[in-house]
Amino acid sequence: MRRLYIATIFLGTVLLGSGCKKFLDVNQDPNNPMDVSEKLILPPVEVTVSTQVVGGYNGVNNAYWMQQLSQNQPSPGQETFRIFPVDVDNTWTYYIYPNILNNLRLMMNQARTAGHNEYMAIGKTLYAFNLAIATDVWGNVPSSEAMKLPEVSRPKYDSQESIYQQLQVLLDSAIYYAGQPKSAIAPGTDDYIYQGNMAKWKKLAYMLKARFYLRLTKAPGHTAAAQADLALAALANAFADNSDNATVSYTGGAQAESPWFKNTEPGAGGVVMNKTFIDFLKNNNDPRLPIIATKDVDGGYTGRVPGATTIPDPTVLSQVNSFYAAADAPLFLATYAEALFIKAEATFIKSGAAAATPVYQAAIKAHMDMLKVDGAAAQAYINSRPALTAANGIKEIIYEKYVAGFLSIETYNDWRRTGYPELQLPENPFVNYIPRRWPYPSNEILANPQPDHKVTTADRVWWDAK
Repeated sequence: MRRLYIATIFLGTVLLGSGCKKFLDVNQDPNNPMDVSEKLILPPVEVTVSTQVVGGYNGVNNAYWMQQLSQNQPSPGQETFRIFPVDVDNTWTYYIYPNILNNLRLMMNQARTAGHNEYMAIGKTLYAFNLAIATDVWGNVPSSEAMKLPEVSRPKYDSQESIYQQLQVLLDSAIYYAGQPKSAIAPGTDDYIYQGNMAKWKKLAYMLKARFYLRLTKAPGHTAAAQADLALAALANAFADNSDNATVSYTGGAQAESPWFKNTEPGAGGVVMNKTFIDFLKNNNDPRLPIIATKDVDGGYTGRVPGATTIPDPTVLSQVNSFYAAADAPLFLATYAEALFIKAEATFIKSGAAAATPVYQAAIKAHMDMLKVDGAAAQAYINSRPALTAANGIKEIIYEKYVAGFLSIETYNDWRRTGYPELQLPENPFVNYIPRRWPYPSNEILANPQPDHKVTTADRVWWDAK
């Protein structure tokens, strides 16, 4: 994975060189270099998605707000909702738009010209994945004009509703390209997610279609039943088992550590397990607890009270365990367990508790298997869970999805959409509500003023309807 790190540096050098070596040529657009191959563009894009977005500020912030992790600091601002436009600058200004979406656009332009179907499929899938992340946290964002520099220096903002339509179009196109004959030049080791396996990329595209369909169960103009039908149809072609999980692996060497290792190592803001999450696992006698969290100095499991200003000795608190936080731990972008939880919820919506129960149980088992929990212990836990009913079905499904989605960016989306898990405000909150969105970044507010920038973190995005 050290080569993965070098590739990131190399692409930046190549793109920079593409602009600088012809600095005096006004007809050369440094945002559109034409001499960088797809094999050089793809690796650093995937690394940026994994390390700087899913495992970066987005993932860390979600884990704090959803009370899975806590900051062992005297003033834990991030987990108490102290978020300002400058805090989200990097995610927008350096990662999602230029390093991911623009580079994917360049890659797809090259692939389209050369007839490289595989890179088209991967590019469209990753484009949809990251555009969804942007619209989910900010609402209306640039899309249709976002990649038209330098002609359009101040792109308009597209509605979230139109972006969600675009996501499905992108994924349908990805599925088409993934099914085309193999190209003369196809991805292999330069693809850190699936190593060029297009059958798996096709499954991921279907999985994301289901994720995005179910996101709209309460969106204006949509019904839960219709979205459930669409999700179930997509899932019929999505992940079949844990071998289909979309992951990025890390070797753990210098400059090649998992982002959650870097996020939780000593000195990384004093990151520890949150009391809310630990207590939920403890109260349910969940066999995943010792795999997810380390023991405290007394041999038990203790999470930090969210928002507390006291700073206990870190040894009395549980840390994130090695499955998720080792230097060589994989980063999960989408999992079979998530696919089954989506299926369980969609089945519950369409067919009721009895039909959803075996799917719900299979989803729990899939996550247990991913963590390599003993089979008997896993089954005993599943048997101990409350039966799904018309009254508790969504709650039970989402609570278990919350556990299986530990450190996932999806837990925040599910909380906004369903209200689960039912979270209390942390101590000493900066605002008296859990934010429904992020503020727009300061760089964007200055460079491209828009009416949308007037929203506050209390305002809901389009699909987050009451």
